[in-house]
Amino acid sequence: MAVLNEEQEMLRDMARDWTTNESPVTEWRKVRGSGDPKAYDDSVYGTMAEMGWTGIVVPEEHGGSDFGWLSAGLVIEELGKTLTASPLVASTIAASAIMLGGSDEQKAKWLPKLATGETVGTFAIDESGRHDPSKIEASVSDGKLSGTKEFVHEAHGATLFVVAAKDGLYLVEKGAGVTLTDRKLADMRSHADVMFDGAPADKLADGGDDLLDKVLDRARVLTACEMLGMAQHVFDTTLDYLKQRVQFNQVLATFQALQHRMADLFADLALMRSAVEGGLQALDAGFRPAQAATMAKAEANRVLRIVSNEGIQLHGGIGMTDEYDVGFYLKRARVLEASFGSTSYLKDRYATLSGY
Repeated sequence: MAVLNEEQEMLRDMARDWTTNESPVTEWRKVRGSGDPKAYDDSVYGTMAEMGWTGIVVPEEHGGSDFGWLSAGLVIEELGKTLTASPLVASTIAASAIMLGGSDEQKAKWLPKLATGETVGTFAIDESGRHDPSKIEASVSDGKLSGTKEFVHEAHGATLFVVAAKDGLYLVEKGAGVTLTDRKLADMRSHADVMFDGAPADKLADGGDDLLDKVLDRARVLTACEMLGMAQHVFDTTLDYLKQRVQFNQVLATFQALQHRMADLFADLALMRSAVEGGLQALDAGFRPAQAATMAKAEANRVLRIVSNEGIQLHGGIGMTDEYDVGFYLKRARVLEASFGSTSYLKDRYATLSGY
């Protein structure tokens, strides 16, 4: 496990207390039932902004706390445990793109707004159901962007899109030339296909040729943090269930075969945590972040799939009913596994980065 300083421990504990007491899964049920296409509560995101979570990675000169990626990951992990719906991950990714590739003017305009939660950003990259950054067709002519991005996270609440085009990343504000089409996925969160038809676009030109890859590294690690929180919660709730569920006049946790399965999951979780926290530390240190981010997301994909499947099976048939929360984690897991690279894609990327 990562060694935290006192401030990071306080941040983690604050996030844990808030999610447990103020944003349990029952709050996600309310959001889901509301039918709001944004699929999150504005007041909840406002509270996150007041606590400073929206500006954790943003430099102090632009209104953030510059607390680092590990600190951001601690908060996102806790949000994942209770399936708290918010655009925090998407907006942090958008902020990172501007931090990495924005001009002084772009940073001064957008980072303070993202840091305070006044503006919600998101990242639009994929143009099909399969993640493949090498197949981007969106293009810009005379400052106008055209193309379609599929499965854009938090698109309904976003007012600023960081869009991948053939020749780089562009900032596009929601408005003229931007059209959203709902995508209803299993997790019931905000996803949309976004059509850009001559939308005014402002290029991020200072990040170098690998700017897209750098932003994707951060997107993968932050997504893996949410997945870590989800996996930890499913493990904990499944273990509690086995300790109280009686079958054949015995508590399920006394069956050796089930003990072995839970022990395997415990070991997998330890590997997942090591990979995810290693990815966060690599971003902070600037040491081989591409390799660390790829490994973090690949391991998160692998372990969350196993844990979510086992959680359902060990709960039995009731695990997929709406009465129990564990089914929500399975559905969210499947969406996140496909985001910013499937396991096979990430394994191939890691091999390429390693020179194979």
